[in-house]
Amino acid sequence: MIDQLLISAVFLFLLGSLIFTDWPASRIFVGAMLASYFAGLVDTAEILDKASNTGLITLILLLLVSVGLERLSWLNRLSGKLITPGLGMSLLRLGGVTALFSAFVNNTAVVATLAQTVRNNRHHPASRLLIPLSYAAILGGTMTLIGTSTNLIVSSFLEDATGQGLSFFAFFVVGGCATLVGLTVMMLSVRLLPADSRERLDINEYLIEAEVTAGSSLIGKTIADNQLRDLDDLFLVEIVRDEHLISPVAPSEYIEAGDKLIFSGDIKQVGVLDALDGLQLFAVEEGLLRENMMEVIVMPNASIEGKTIKDSGFRSLFDAAVVGMRRGGKRLSGKLGNIAIQAGDNLMLATGPDFHDRNNLGKNFVVVDDAVNGTNTSPLQNWVVSLGLIAIVTLSVMEILPLIKGLCMLLVAMLVLRLVRASELRRRFPFEIWLIIGSALTLSQALTNSGLVALLTGALHSELSSLGPYAALIGVYLGTLLLTELMTNNAAAALSFPIAFGLAESYGLSPMPFVMAVAFGASASFLTPYGYTTNLMVQNLGGYTLRDYVRAGLPVSIAYSLVVLVLLPIVFPF
Repeated sequence: MIDQLLISAVFLFLLGSLIFTDWPASRIFVGAMLASYFAGLVDTAEILDKASNTGLITLILLLLVSVGLERLSWLNRLSGKLITPGLGMSLLRLGGVTALFSAFVNNTAVVATLAQTVRNNRHHPASRLLIPLSYAAILGGTMTLIGTSTNLIVSSFLEDATGQGLSFFAFFVVGGCATLVGLTVMMLSVRLLPADSRERLDINEYLIEAEVTAGSSLIGKTIADNQLRDLDDLFLVEIVRDEHLISPVAPSEYIEAGDKLIFSGDIKQVGVLDALDGLQLFAVEEGLLRENMMEVIVMPNASIEGKTIKDSGFRSLFDAAVVGMRRGGKRLSGKLGNIAIQAGDNLMLATGPDFHDRNNLGKNFVVVDDAVNGTNTSPLQNWVVSLGLIAIVTLSVMEILPLIKGLCMLLVAMLVLRLVRASELRRRFPFEIWLIIGSALTLSQALTNSGLVALLTGALHSELSSLGPYAALIGVYLGTLLLTELMTNNAAAALSFPIAFGLAESYGLSPMPFVMAVAFGASASFLTPYGYTTNLMVQNLGGYTLRDYVRAGLPVSIAYSLVVLVLLPIVFPF
């Protein structure tokens, strides 16, 4: 009884922290795992066993292999042919290609690559295409074992519980049907997304700061005299003078030394400001020039979230300076260095020589447009790695070669071909995911050791016995779906699996439909921008609000859920 009370307290702390705090998920899971260990709910051997779980190591290898797969040029070559004058055909091509690539490549990288094509297209408002791009990536990831980390996490838990993980195409029938239906509904509901001209103009609109230095020829002249109202695609919105904010700025306003001129507009036109005599960009003040420019999106739980650019020590952390900032359709105000950074903010960075060697980039940013680090892969690299991946998947499906060994071989081939560097793999090593999943596996063992899983599933079984196992399956799916909208999809899967597996055992049924309900439920994040990284990526790019996600995502979520709940007991019988 004491053990059950202890693990209940740990579990409630874990759940509450994930939902109601902005603490990093890795710290929460590790803290809960250590509490279980110190309370004697698990022993040292069990912790070490979970940390080296075969499914977990396969997940780590896959994420490292994805670093190289992201470099292949197939998607870039296709991207320019996806958008056509017809909206329906554009959605069909964009959705189909995105879903296909997301089944085999990290869907964050797929969205980051195609976002530029969508933003720069001449035919349709980007806001009509960006949410569909994200949804297609989510749907495509449900079709294979490696399509999303959630599927591999569920496979890791199943292998830990039964000794046998999920096969590569175990998800394909249900995931493929859900993807087709989801894409169809998405095409029909795309008219619910905003598409006015203001949003098209806002796509590249950044807040840009420039300081008038002493000796500038602009000093003593009015805004009109300096022709600051005649700049292409840049608009002077404010002047910060000492502690005073001048807004709106009249054409007759005189320029003084030390003025901070706040512009709004297309970040690509920033060179016009740099060419004006005595006007110094914020990034130049930080000691960096504009030769190396990169656009990034701030991730949830980034170390800089909630801090201003200056207070965060941005330059020392990343060897980069902020040239401009954008926050969806919201109008930012004041000095660039004094604006608090929020998750989802778009930043245009001027990067220094050490930027790409920093090991904290992946934890803080998603790269949207990297003109500096984009690599042109050779035909040899493209074909060897692509054919190698196909061979590994085929041999794995035929049970000739274990997936973990095939991924090791592919990773070595990438290193030999110099598609990736060892230093880059060290920097991109998914240490936090390893901590989260290893800790979650340990907590699952603690729940089992204490007898709490048996107690909970027994209670649930007695309550649902009159309704039958299908009602329990629906409950598992909807519970996981609710959790994934409140926290990350990986955390939702980790928390839901022990209950789902125990419930199947209490009924004396095959655990497969319940396990797959957790996997598909954890990927069903269509209603908010926060449950899935790709949703957050497109939020600012399209100027979306929460209402836009609910309007466009609710039909997709309902259709996806119906397909999954109908097919699961058919494809995976009880």
